[in-house]
Amino acid sequence: MKIGFIGLGNMGGPMAANLAKAGHKVAGFDLAAPMPEGVVKAASAAEAAAGAEVVITMLPNGAILRAVADEIVPAMAAGAVFCDCSTVDVESARAVAGQAQAAGLGALDAPVSGGVGGATAGTLTFMVGGSAEAFDKVKPLFDIMGQKAVHCGEAGAGQAAKICNNMILGVTMIATCEAFALADKLGLDRARMFDVVSTSSGYSWSMNAYCPAPGVGPASPADNGYKPGFAAELMLKDLRLSQQAAEAADADTPMGELAAALYARFVEEEDGKGRDFSAMLPRFEARHRQG
Repeated sequence: MKIGFIGLGNMGGPMAANLAKAGHKVAGFDLAAPMPEGVVKAASAAEAAAGAEVVITMLPNGAILRAVADEIVPAMAAGAVFCDCSTVDVESARAVAGQAQAAGLGALDAPVSGGVGGATAGTLTFMVGGSAEAFDKVKPLFDIMGQKAVHCGEAGAGQAAKICNNMILGVTMIATCEAFALADKLGLDRARMFDVVSTSSGYSWSMNAYCPAPGVGPASPADNGYKPGFAAELMLKDLRLSQQAAEAADADTPMGELAAALYARFVEEEDGKGRDFSAMLPRFEARHRQG
């Protein structure tokens, strides 16, 4: 398949490389990142998109997605699929899908879960919104880049699923870190706490698979000085998207709102920027109860 890939940073680069390794012809464009092995450099986003059967984008935010869509939609061949794998606001996802459909293109919003490690290993999970026809066309590519692709519904449904998932993740990571910090102050051994909670009603992905306590449970960024697997500033971005969506949908999400405020403080006022989102644990360790 002939593929255009726009946005070749920490996530997009390995995803494009895996497609090229699988034998697809990939033309890539990025303003700064180097071309991954096997990807042919295009001079512009429009050039990468021209003649492609599928164009994949992995971009920082909705405003940039809209700008790139303005450039590439007119260059894409009729019947091609515009597959955006960025994590952006639902409104931008739906606007770009409508723009693509009006031009005779298929459109998918397909944000991912799994981080840089999953992008490199080809084990991402894709949450996909858009038509069944477009999903079926891109499904073989999802199978190369990831381990699972779930068709969640029409345009915007993929972003909705990603935002809801990551709101849960942000809330549960904070609760897990708070619990470890409390256990420390109560004199409870961390390993024993893990053994109890990981097999009891308090278990979660944050505890069992991505434990924020160094030396406890499977290897995680906590065992590497909290070097990011998923950076705190990216969690903040996703939590803010959840609150933007909640406001638009008139949904009451007090825990999501509080998690967004805590990560904002951690990233923007403390030392969280550039650290893994699980570095909330040393933050809570160093704090005392607030009045």
